[in-house]
Amino acid sequence: MRDELLVTAARRHGRGCCRIRRTLELQRTRAAEPRADLQGDDQDTGLPAIDRGLRDQDPPRAARTSKDAGRVSASADDTLPYVRGSIIVKFKDDATRGGISAATAQVAGVIGDRSSWADFDIVSIPTDADAEASAALMRQRADVDYAQPRYRNHAMARPNDTLYANQWNFPAIDMERAWDIQPGASSNIVVAVLDSGMAFQTGTIRYNSRFSFRLTPGGPVYPALGQVNVPFAAAPELGASGSTRFALPRDFIWNDDLPVDLDGHGTHVAGTIGQLTNNGSGTVGMAYNVRLMPVKVIQGLWDEIFGSPFEGTDDVVARGIRYAVDNGAKVINLSIGREEGGPATVVTDAIRYAVGRGCFIVVASGNTRADGNQQNRLAIPAPDIAGMVAVGAVGRTLDLAFYSTTAPYVELSAPGGDQRRGGISAGILQQTLDLDQLETYTRPPSQYGPPRADSFAYEYFQGTSMATPHVSGFAALLMQQGITDPAAIEAAMKQFATEKGAAGRDDSFGFGLINPRATLRGLGLAR
Repeated sequence: MRDELLVTAARRHGRGCCRIRRTLELQRTRAAEPRADLQGDDQDTGLPAIDRGLRDQDPPRAARTSKDAGRVSASADDTLPYVRGSIIVKFKDDATRGGISAATAQVAGVIGDRSSWADFDIVSIPTDADAEASAALMRQRADVDYAQPRYRNHAMARPNDTLYANQWNFPAIDMERAWDIQPGASSNIVVAVLDSGMAFQTGTIRYNSRFSFRLTPGGPVYPALGQVNVPFAAAPELGASGSTRFALPRDFIWNDDLPVDLDGHGTHVAGTIGQLTNNGSGTVGMAYNVRLMPVKVIQGLWDEIFGSPFEGTDDVVARGIRYAVDNGAKVINLSIGREEGGPATVVTDAIRYAVGRGCFIVVASGNTRADGNQQNRLAIPAPDIAGMVAVGAVGRTLDLAFYSTTAPYVELSAPGGDQRRGGISAGILQQTLDLDQLETYTRPPSQYGPPRADSFAYEYFQGTSMATPHVSGFAALLMQQGITDPAAIEAAMKQFATEKGAAGRDDSFGFGLINPRATLRGLGLAR
């Protein structure tokens, strides 16, 4: 009897919410094969990450279902929001020469020549004077229309990352002006990404591929590879290997503390939340200063081939949720789910546990609208839990994405991409594992070999999985601004969302498209 693993799956090329359904037909019972510890992680002796650039010519991948304001100087003056030594004053039309002289004398000021195209004056004051106090004194006079310091302006918070121009999703929700209010949160906020893992560590892991397998019934047989060493690297745009950027990682698929990504989905999702930003390269993230907690609760195809002892069942997801909140996560991103079976009661209970301890939960609505519109079981309880939201997806036109599941539980929408209406670049761009080097099982069996997880590319994905981290990042920004109660965060997001579809809540967009700028301003957080 041949040792063979038959893997029947929906296309592995989809990138979006929810794990692909697989039916495993084993011709003999397998014992879980433990993997060797990460080699070289403490010394960081692994090879550096390979960056293969922007992949904007790859064919679209279906959404998954189950079937600068920098300054040169660093002087103390640079910490002030205004220029020392002068203020702006506009005198009223009927102000007299004597009145103007008396006014300027109050602040020991001198009026200079008026600049062209100006209907106001620049009044020089002593450099050690408080410009805001001087302006306030001038405003008390009846012959002064207005007075103010010369506040420094800068371009709206448009990141300097080289591929930001390709990220239509952030301008679409006015993030540049939102970042002016709250620039990327801080490391005090921990966002847990419960997914296929994350590219957070450099080193090598030894696996044992003991069974041959098929991807499709009647398809070619891919051979067992035996013991293989798989190189891993931290994604350059997420943070350095072993850095404090990554908080208390945990793997519930291999039952250890190495939630490395063998799929690419989790790394892409993490990028939208917290990709390094304003570093002059690559792409940007929504809440780019937060700490990321990698929690692996989804079994990728390679995990399966290598014999991981667990897969992404409801209990594994529930454990991941409880782990994350017990270890300090303030936001949990669930770009995962299932359409088959009954209610996910254990997951719902874990979500209630997390929300009760001050953790905001974000879950993808699902990607089945074009194919039966089955509901994501993990998302169904969202309307009944204040502090948990389910997220639908819009494309570049801000219309509902073709795949985005419509259901009574949809509460908000966010950019998830729609490559049917705009091609490859209408997806969501982030750095993730280079799929050419990772998905070697898409090659003919003669070219099949071990994956590489140390090679990276900028890939366009689409799905409610891509919409969900926008809301998680948004929640982190609100938390940084002092709105920490999960129910209050949800209420604020809904109140200031941009209306889409029918008035009020609807099954397609929920309460509308998230509007971070309007929410921050509406809550009195902008001055």
